[in-house]
Order: sequence, then C-alpha cells, then structure tokens
Amino acid sequence: MCLLQGCIRPDAFYGLYLTECAACHGDGFEGTGQGPALASTTPTEMGTQAALVEVITNGVPEKGMPAFGETLSANQIKRLAIQIAEVQLAGVKEGDFYNIKEAFTLPKEPLQTELHTFRVAPVATGLDPLPYAIAPLPDGRILVTEKKYGLRIVAPDGSLSPLLEGTPQTFTDVYEDPTLFIQYGGGWLLDLALHPDYAENGWVYMTYGDRCTACNDASRASGEDVSMLKLIRGRMAGNKWVDEETIWQADSSSYTISPDITLGGRIAFDDAGHLYFTVGMKGYNNHFGIQDLDQPAGKIHRIYLDGTIPEDNPFVSQPDALPSIWSYGHRSPQGLEFNPRTMQLWGTEMGPRGGDEVNLIQPGKNYGWPLHSLGLDYDGTPVSYGEQLGIEVDMATIELPKLDLTPSPAVSSFIIHDGSTFPEWKDNLIVGSLKATELYRMVVEGDEIVHKETIIKGFTRIRDIEHGPDGTIYLLLEHADGGQIVKLQRD
Repeated sequence: MCLLQGCIRPDAFYGLYLTECAACHGDGFEGTGQGPALASTTPTEMGTQAALVEVITNGVPEKGMPAFGETLSANQIKRLAIQIAEVQLAGVKEGDFYNIKEAFTLPKEPLQTELHTFRVAPVATGLDPLPYAIAPLPDGRILVTEKKYGLRIVAPDGSLSPLLEGTPQTFTDVYEDPTLFIQYGGGWLLDLALHPDYAENGWVYMTYGDRCTACNDASRASGEDVSMLKLIRGRMAGNKWVDEETIWQADSSSYTISPDITLGGRIAFDDAGHLYFTVGMKGYNNHFGIQDLDQPAGKIHRIYLDGTIPEDNPFVSQPDALPSIWSYGHRSPQGLEFNPRTMQLWGTEMGPRGGDEVNLIQPGKNYGWPLHSLGLDYDGTPVSYGEQLGIEVDMATIELPKLDLTPSPAVSSFIIHDGSTFPEWKDNLIVGSLKATELYRMVVEGDEIVHKETIIKGFTRIRDIEHGPDGTIYLLLEHADGGQIVKLQRD
C-alpha cells in the first residue's frame, strides 16, 4: 500500500492525519489493533463528511475513541474528515490516486437502480486515453474530440475515422505528474455541440484553447506560449473541417501560461437562440481575474448563435465589463445544460479539496470563487482570498450551490434527461465523475436538488455525457488503456 506517492499525497491533510489518527488507524488507513481500517474501495454517499466531522468532534467513547472537539480547531477537524472521506470515496489504489490506470471492464450484469434497470453496452474503443467530448449525429455517427490530437468521427459500427483535416492546431507537449497520470498543457480541443438546426445548416460549434507565441506581455516575459478559450463553428465535408468562423474570442491580453485543464469550454443552447459557454480559471494561480468583470476567465458567457451580444445580458451596459458575461465566480466549470421544459440553466463545477458544486446558473450572480467554497484549499486552509484580492466579502451576494459534493468526486459533465429512454428519470440530472468513477442521478424539484442516487459505482472516469437523437445516453470514458464510448440500455 502506498503512503506518500500517488494515492495519498504528502500535504497538510495527510500530515495532520499522521499526527492525530495514524497511531490507531494506521499510516495507510489500514487499521491497527487499536482502531478500525478507514480505507475502503466502496464509494460513499452524501453526508459522509458531516458524519465524520461529528465522530471526530465528539468521539466514540464506548469504543475507546477520544473526542477531538476541544483539542483541534473546526478547520482541522474538517481537514481530517475530508482526508478520510476522500480515501473512502476513491479507495486506496497503488500509484493511482486519480483512478485512470486500474484494470477496468464493463459490467457484465444488469445494474439495478431505484427506478430503472439497465446495462452498459460498448459503442467504440481505441480512442486516446484522455478524450474530451462527444456529439452524436442524426445519422448514428458520433463526433469525438481527442483534446491533444483533433476531431474524429465514430461510425455506427464503432470504427474510427482518421483525424479530420482542417481543425484548429492542437499541441501534444504536456507536463505529466508521474504519480497522478494527469496532464497539463495548452492548445487543446475541448467541447463540441451541434447547432439546434444542424439538420438544415450543418453547423458544429467547438471550443478550444487558442495558443500563441509572444502575443502578449505575459508570453514575451516568460518566453512561453499562452492560451485562452476560443469558440468557433464549422461544417464537415467528408473528412474535412470547412467553413470555419470565429464566434467568440477573448483579447490576447487575457491569454496566460496556465494550462487548459480547467478551461471547461462546455457549450449549451437555450430555446431562444442563445449559446452559453464556460471559461474556467486561467490565471497564474487559482484566483487571477475570476472576480474581475473585464476578464473572461471564471465566467459563464452568453451570446447569440452568430456571436453577437444579447442586449439583455446583465453586464452589457457596465463600463469595462465584458458584455458576454452571464455569471461569474466560477472555478472549473465542467458541465453546462439548459432544460427547455423548466427554462433553467444548470452547471457542474470542480472545487479544490472538496467543494465540487451543482449550480443553478442565474444572470449576474457571483458563484463565489475564490472568495468562498464549501471545500478547503489544497493546503488545508479555508478558501477565502477576499483580503488578498482587496475584495470585501458579503456572503449575501454569493450564490451557494444547490448541491455541495464534499469529498470531491471530481464532478464532470452531465445531461438533463428528456425521459425518452428512461421515463422515470425525466428532468433528472445524470452526472459523471472522474476521481470517484461514479455516475449519479439527481432529482430536481423547483429550484432545488432533493435527492441523489449513485447509479453506477466502481466504474471508470466519465469525461462527457450526451443524448443521442433517440434519447440514448452515451458516456465518454477516460482510461490509460484507451478512451471509449458506451451507452446505457434499459434491461
């Protein structure tokens, strides 16, 4: 069992655990004669962190566990609870903290959930291990982005086309943490989505990290390339990407050397001709520009399908504010969907150490980063950068998540199911995760999430989720042995 490399990182969290808990529960959470094992490969459900906080605070006297409520601060107790809950969520896996290399096969038996039974069926294999997005086409084919390489078409029989010619240049130079299998780089293809009238006009929208050399002061000063999210649209002619148009592009002064891994770039359409897209944190640290309305990062933007700006955007008349901004204070927004039946825009967002969020996105609202989070920063301190940034924090002005996911499952993309293939899931959020390797169903009533069910456990990393034209639910999976696409079929 690894202790300090990969599966359990040597940070403030683990140091506190070693000092306060390891004597009874083991250096690797494996348990001793004095205390039970805390590590588990069984993913946990909501409420575990709160339960752990209560146990650590009050102890379990009948089992000989002391109370720490008077000897540790509330923040230290929260750190311990998050550390233990993370291990229980992801399991302790040798050198594979982010669950991308562990052996994986599709479940052979039907999966029983509260409302439906389904199977996971293969669609396509052989993709790059770290793909990003899929877009099912009306004719049964599926578009898929391999972020470092380009755009492919998956045929109905699962075969892969060559990379399409003419898409934006991508870059394969990355920094890879050898203990985590997480890659950092710039100039990646990200999300793609079909125009609402794709059958008539053939437009495909795509986001990517637009990368350039010596194009701003930051690049010239560092000698490194910089990038920022760019939104384009184009068409397919055979195996070529043609008719490309720029729909939205930030000023080059906002491009940074920070990698594209947190850009998000997710796209959603409403039923009134608007396009929404996410731009995650993209600064030299987690805080740069996210609370600044003259910067694109840390925002959800809203434009018309041709790139023009709606006159009713919340900051369109505010001097120095980017007129495309719809909401701000976002960290790493990984999913974005509009429900035409309820007229709601929902988003998923990764926090740091805990604090993953499911948000109801509303115009002009501030979603808090980096002024506030229900998780903790990576060093174990509270997320509270208001004083450092010269911002007085008024919690009444910060929109809190409809669902906090702590410990962080590394929440990813999602859909709002239309009920065509799983009728009892209509208007439910079907949400993926990366580190937790789980698939969730979340029930919405009005403006609130009232129930969460884990419908796949012990799976693999789910990067994207999309509907097919007939309502089929497709999942895009990451794995070191190769990415793949699967679908959910009612049993």
